[in-house]
Amino acid sequence: MITSRLAALARPGLGALAMALLAGCSVLPASLPFFGSTVEKPKPAELQANPGLLGVRQAWVARIGEVSYALGPAVNGTTLTLASGAGSLVALDSASGRELWRANAGAPLAAGVGSDGTTAAVITRANDVVAFADGKETWRQRMPALAYTPPFVAGGRVFVLAADRSVTAFDGRNGHKLWTQSRPGEPLVLSQSGVILAVGDTLVVGQGGRLAGLNPANGSIRWEAPIATARGINDVERLTDLVGRVSRVGTNICARAFQTAVGCVDAARGTVAWTQRANGFEGVHGDEANVFGTEADGKVVAWKRDTGQRAWTNERLLHRGLTAPLALGRSVVVGDSMGFVHFLSREDGSLLNRLSTDGSPIVAAPLVAGNTLVVVTRNGTVYGFVPE
Repeated sequence: MITSRLAALARPGLGALAMALLAGCSVLPASLPFFGSTVEKPKPAELQANPGLLGVRQAWVARIGEVSYALGPAVNGTTLTLASGAGSLVALDSASGRELWRANAGAPLAAGVGSDGTTAAVITRANDVVAFADGKETWRQRMPALAYTPPFVAGGRVFVLAADRSVTAFDGRNGHKLWTQSRPGEPLVLSQSGVILAVGDTLVVGQGGRLAGLNPANGSIRWEAPIATARGINDVERLTDLVGRVSRVGTNICARAFQTAVGCVDAARGTVAWTQRANGFEGVHGDEANVFGTEADGKVVAWKRDTGQRAWTNERLLHRGLTAPLALGRSVVVGDSMGFVHFLSREDGSLLNRLSTDGSPIVAAPLVAGNTLVVVTRNGTVYGFVPE
């Protein structure tokens, strides 16, 4: 199987030049030469008429500079922190779009942003973890491996999940390294965001195709729960890394394994509730009833949270390059590679409304900051939408 993310795969031992070349090819052209032939990119589905059943209006627009990596904005209350591909960070008030502070990491970014509302952290392509407070750099530390997942900042610490599947903890005040937990894995890695979050007093991370619960004080493993198992005859087919975002309800965590499966885990006990075969490379979101995801071919799928059985499937957005979804109110929100934002019904997946942006791809899964829906495009335009 060939997907648009195959060009975003790399071996950990490749040099910086090779990595840069690979990272720059994460989106396929309209046709791709392949073994002397031409593989045509499927034609995106035509848009259906917009029923306008959900009242949404644009409240503000801001600009951060072109986003050339898998942006993971940070939300803390009504403060939204984002970063451009060139390394510029900006904190915005989500209600008005007003700029609160601006900083610069001094180098292009590979991942960002993580923040607890006090400390914000990003990762540069030179493998530096850079931390800021109130727009001023406080420390930076060099990582021994590439990292594409935004740092997770919590409890006065900065946790980094690297592409080699290791996890490192730094003191949030001064950058002192506290511990590193390593795990051997498959030789290929994904240049996109993985999974790292806190559930109670446990740090939950994606390592290969499994969720692992770590002790945040020392990195020791408390439990492991497999969502997917590596199979196949080559390294690409064996790649099953978990990808962000995830859906969390209490201690129930649902996640996607790249091109393989979607599943849910009880993070209190470290046990798997269910897994289902699924072919996608973007994360999931959900509510107490369902888990929502977008497949590689553009299907939007809802799985019942308690059993994993399909609740509904929407096939009206095929081959439109969809983001991970956001469950919001009575809708499921997804962005596409043409700059449209689609609002689908949580009940049956039918279209409720559609908004347009600047025409460039939506590069981050839609998110909520305060009472504002936030969407970011590749051109670096940040949109704030609110209910009418």
